[in-house]
Amino acid sequence: MNYLAIDLGGTKIKYALMNEDADILEKGKDDTPPGTTATIDDLLEVLDTIISKYRADIEGIALSLPGILDSDTGQSITSGALHYLSGSNLSKILQEKYDLLVTVENDGKSAALAELWKGSLKGIKNGAVVLLGTGVGGGIIIDGKLYKGNNFAAGELSFMIFNPTTTQLWAETGGTPYLLKLVSEKTNISTHELDGYKIFEMAHANNKEVLAALNEYTYGIACQLYSLQTVLDLDLFAIGGGISRQSLLLEYLQKNIDKIEEEHPLKGIMPYIPVPRITNCHYFNDSNLIGALYHHLQVAKLKNY
Repeated sequence: MNYLAIDLGGTKIKYALMNEDADILEKGKDDTPPGTTATIDDLLEVLDTIISKYRADIEGIALSLPGILDSDTGQSITSGALHYLSGSNLSKILQEKYDLLVTVENDGKSAALAELWKGSLKGIKNGAVVLLGTGVGGGIIIDGKLYKGNNFAAGELSFMIFNPTTTQLWAETGGTPYLLKLVSEKTNISTHELDGYKIFEMAHANNKEVLAALNEYTYGIACQLYSLQTVLDLDLFAIGGGISRQSLLLEYLQKNIDKIEEEHPLKGIMPYIPVPRITNCHYFNDSNLIGALYHHLQVAKLKNY
């Protein structure tokens, strides 16, 4: 049996035709209607183009969405950057239109499910996925199961406060736009002329300003991971998002985790410092699609579809 998995991102809609073993048979992407100016009807028009191509060949649709959402009912409580999804129930709309089981799960939680099912967190009892994208997404695994929290808000890492003086959020300093901002400030290159590929191309060429920006960026991430580790005491963090494919990112992140451990004020008087262990997400940008499918299969089994 085949399924259609769809991941709604801030700028792109990624989709894949997959079988129940998560083998990707075909994949593609389209532009996401702008979150602040478009409507849900604009989104439905794009989705209809995608779904219509596969409708005759699929048993169900698995959605990965931004924001806090009730994955039991499909209701979007918040919607991240896609403001037109707030208060909507996209799964119900699509289920009624296409007469198929349609499930939804948060994007960070989907990524965590993918890594737990077949990826970097497979066999891990307690772990988390941290996704560096437009903001910072996440998913937490406790006792081998996805932890959603009382309000389905567990893992919404973007809401963590990065700077208590200004109540600056981690979304503002952990996403890739902040790395672009740091590089722009240090090199005097406009952010409009920068993207992740160009930044890491310059970093690999040993551009000192870019490497300094990368170091500052990853130090901030390392500090937040340290804080999460003190609270959750996890086995492993899997780092995802587009820039996680860059080996330099993990190299600098590990260097800054080591720095925190070495300079910890209690080092030398305590036998244990809560240092986070990190690795890459195995599935990188496909994690959301694979995890959405895993959630869909679990719901279908429960509902005897």
